[in-house]
Amino acid sequence: MKHEKNTIPSENESISLSKRMTLKWLGAGSVLLSSRALSLPTMATPETKACDNLSRTHAIPYLEKHQAGVITPEQKEAIFLSLNLTVSTLDEVEDIFKRLTQCIARLTQNRQAEKTTNDRMPPAESGILGRYLAADDLTITVSLGHSLFDNRFGLTSLKPKKFVAMTAFPNDRLEASWCGGDLLLQLCANSRETVIYALRDVLRQLSGKVAPLWKIDGFLPARNIECKTTPINLFGFKDGTGNADAKDNDLMDSLVWITQKEPAWIENGSYQAVRLIRFALEFWDRTPLEDQENDFGRHKASGAPMGKQHEHDDPEFNRDPHGDRVLFDSHMRRAEPRTTERHVSKLRRRSYSYSLGLTSTGQLDMGLIFVSFQNDLKKGFIDTQKRLNGEPLERYIKPFGGGYYLVLPGISSTYDYLGESLIRAARALT
Repeated sequence: MKHEKNTIPSENESISLSKRMTLKWLGAGSVLLSSRALSLPTMATPETKACDNLSRTHAIPYLEKHQAGVITPEQKEAIFLSLNLTVSTLDEVEDIFKRLTQCIARLTQNRQAEKTTNDRMPPAESGILGRYLAADDLTITVSLGHSLFDNRFGLTSLKPKKFVAMTAFPNDRLEASWCGGDLLLQLCANSRETVIYALRDVLRQLSGKVAPLWKIDGFLPARNIECKTTPINLFGFKDGTGNADAKDNDLMDSLVWITQKEPAWIENGSYQAVRLIRFALEFWDRTPLEDQENDFGRHKASGAPMGKQHEHDDPEFNRDPHGDRVLFDSHMRRAEPRTTERHVSKLRRRSYSYSLGLTSTGQLDMGLIFVSFQNDLKKGFIDTQKRLNGEPLERYIKPFGGGYYLVLPGISSTYDYLGESLIRAARALT
């Protein structure tokens, strides 16, 4: 990237001709209509653009000191892809970072599809979005896995001290094929086709340099995203009510962004915790409402704390010292006890639901892709999860994969690339 057809007919004949002409004009009209419909997605004309509402053409900037997709408002669709690198040198790692940055710069913008000039070569792109490609609020967030800091590329000494590998908690049943990876790509947009298009493009650009380890698709209720209300998960409860305000820059610096130089190359990055959690939905759907609400500590319909009326009402734990209203074992009270301050859980959630089909026992394989961002893994996800160990909700959930990742700092110039600060720091050591 640096310095890229006259005779008068009889009565019967007239009737017959009339029928023929009617059919002819109807046929011609349908051809015209169908051809116009077909032409819409293939040309960037005013008519084409009129078919795209504002949410389809809205682009989220990729040039910022922080990567997009961390505190960005949630989009409707997501794909999480874990990759292992198949290269062997630092120069090749740098090339991967540059290719990723180029993909992000191009894919997150409204644009015309690239034309293929040689039909003996593969098409320039998949074609699944037609000729006019809308940005669709696409974000692609790049994070590094703990395994990247082994001895392959000379990055070991540059691993932040707070960056640890994910280990199992008591209720976990982790599967190696669903855990870890050298890189994690989080692709989010407002339509399934956009994230799939972006995924295929990225993999094409990285062909021969990476090996996919695991992939999972996420989604959120369209009604919630369009109305800007708290998303509802597959248990039927609002998910993320207590999230810190992403518009509060000081609070985001306090909870999400790495502001200290530990080491300097990761400043403005963040730690990402990803947990793939399978829900026992058949069991849950046979559970009484009272039990469901007590397990969460919230009313299911409104999302309000037990005994309260509105979703964002203060639970007032200080007026419920014996846990008579909001049980001490409830998910809400364990995760966010509010004993000394509002944001005891020092993280910001950005989770998605998933559906993978059926398990080997014929149960629904559905659940949650839990995602949180924090500037300290221990104070953020790990301490929060420890408070949740043994909660009644564990009867209905089983974590099986994921990992901890390090979100790269953003970039502010088209001359820069993601990961550049890491590559420079590594070269300075040689």
